[in-house]
Amino acid sequence: MIILDNAVLSDDLKERHFVCDLNKCKGACCVEGDLGAPLDEEELPLIEEVIDAVKPYLSKEGLEVIEKEGAYILDEEGDYSTTTIDGRECAFAIYDEKNILKCAIDQAYRDGKVTWQKPISCHLYPIRITKYDHYDALNYDQWDICAPACNLGEQLKVPVYKFLKEPLVRKYGTEWYGKLEQEIEEGKA
Repeated sequence: MIILDNAVLSDDLKERHFVCDLNKCKGACCVEGDLGAPLDEEELPLIEEVIDAVKPYLSKEGLEVIEKEGAYILDEEGDYSTTTIDGRECAFAIYDEKNILKCAIDQAYRDGKVTWQKPISCHLYPIRITKYDHYDALNYDQWDICAPACNLGEQLKVPVYKFLKEPLVRKYGTEWYGKLEQEIEEGKA
């Protein structure tokens, strides 16, 4: 376990290897699961802010479900997530020319249409954050659909925390990530 400021990180983040292999999984994490992408409450106004700019990127089905149900839902447990199409793929999921699912919000971001990239839960995957009163618990979410990513990560020797440097910096800051690297590299963690 690694304790760093307001975060407690599973050792899996330094010991496991991971590099997304979209050519093999086809973006299955945008389809599989019980709900859409988990959302932090502070992300709700961000979705509302970008929705008009993102609409041209959406699939017909995604646009229909968002117009009917909204961009996000509140589930039985009191958590927010993106709406889904028929309980399957995220309403923001779009297929590219290789039939790989990607995020419409992220594509609008890459095209310079919006300044918010996508939900942090998507950007950080396979890390899942559980929020407690005084800290966040960061855990590695092992899922069979990500077996190709685990294999590629192992082959390339890229630990989870290094693969997810950009979203970890986005969530916790450059200084925090630097401390994480230092602790791991110096063998303190």
